Amino acid sequence: MSETSPSRILVVDDEASIRFVLVEALEEQGHEVVEADSAEAALEALASNRFPVAFVDIRMPGISGLELLDQLRAAGSETAVVIMTAQNTFENAVEAMKRGALDYLVKPFRVAEITALAEKAVRAHALEHEVRALRREVAGRAVPGEQLVGKSPKLLEIFKTIGRVARSDVAVLITGESGTGKELVARAIHNAGPRAERPFITINAAAIPRDLLESELFGHERGAFTGAIEARRGRFRDADGGTLFLDEIGDMPIELQSKLLRVLQSGEVTSVGGQTPSQVDVRILAATHRDLDAAVSEDRFREDLLYRLRVVPLHIPPLRDRAEDIALLAEHFTARYAEALAGRPMALADATSQRLLAYDWPGNVRELENAIKRAVVLAASDVLTPDDFAFLGQAGSGPASATLSELVMAEVTRVLEEADGDEIYRRVIEQVEKPLLECVLERTGGNQIRAAALLGINRNTLRKKITELGVELPGRN
Repeated sequence: MSETSPSRILVVDDEASIRFVLVEALEEQGHEVVEADSAEAALEALASNRFPVAFVDIRMPGISGLELLDQLRAAGSETAVVIMTAQNTFENAVEAMKRGALDYLVKPFRVAEITALAEKAVRAHALEHEVRALRREVAGRAVPGEQLVGKSPKLLEIFKTIGRVARSDVAVLITGESGTGKELVARAIHNAGPRAERPFITINAAAIPRDLLESELFGHERGAFTGAIEARRGRFRDADGGTLFLDEIGDMPIELQSKLLRVLQSGEVTSVGGQTPSQVDVRILAATHRDLDAAVSEDRFREDLLYRLRVVPLHIPPLRDRAEDIALLAEHFTARYAEALAGRPMALADATSQRLLAYDWPGNVRELENAIKRAVVLAASDVLTPDDFAFLGQAGSGPASATLSELVMAEVTRVLEEADGDEIYRRVIEQVEKPLLECVLERTGGNQIRAAALLGINRNTLRKKITELGVELPGRN
């Protein structure tokens, strides 16, 4: 019996024997299985029933499996689709995944493969359903364009935590590297809670000079210090009834931390130069990219203040640790900025997404957002290509920053450590030649005469290398 909950599964294949094997395996797991011998029959079944998962053959008379997948995605169906194929080719796999399939199953298949994919599909459907529900809850009242975007399990956990803490007034300490979106998470907590219609006030402790920070937080009376020509309420009073977000709290001067602690404990604020405290009702959210535990041990941060702020800790992982979100974020930012910055809609080429995945984004989501802005402004066409992001190689911190010679040297070093001397030349040359030929053939649409001319080699030499290296020709089914 499966570890996942039993589910209703649709099996679509024109071969009765294939359907029989699938039905037997899936029913053994406890699932309810409905059969369809064509895509047209599948559409009828989908119109009257909800199927979290569907196993669909790629080649059928009439509407193909990929065309059925397109129709489901265009209709906004939440059904997770596993494509079945008798031809385990790179093109079939890429095309299926590109069109939104969860996975693909190669015929002939074993029962273990069927059951494993069924469990994966049921879990994926449940996860997607949960993500959509949490995203609606968290971002339903967010500022247009300002929303948490992604589908990684780590981001889902953040969604869950936001949903759990939003309805209470407990303090939350949001940690993470610069650019990960700590303020966005804080706004999501505020927007999902009962204070959503009240003010959300932000103050950055690192951006305000320390001699002005106290006045910014607590306000001041007229004449309290040189230049105080009029009274000021301060951010605590501005946030009364709502939320105060203390960004970069780790940079707050130690002498000011004690006064902040008193305010958090008493709920009373006294202006600089004032005598009478006033009561405020403020929810506190704080964020930092620093290690506050280390700061406490070095006497740079008050331990009691840390405990007061970190009732619920919430850590945002860097973008390099949730690569599943990179393509979605890139599409989101492209859609968001293309019209405003370039005056026309734009899209990302498939190869561009791979280019973005190859970079480690030391500046996290903020760097990705600014990279999309730059590419959108400078792009010559409506499709953003890898060339539009060539500047990423200048960052010096990701894989994309390495030169070709550096990559070859690294590979030679690796081969030297694990191979005999007479293997080095062949192994390294093969790794360089194969992607070179594949790239040029892709550019020429598989035309070997043009590819040979671009490479500056004889066509017979090219054909020989294609065979020796196992190069896949574009467009071959």
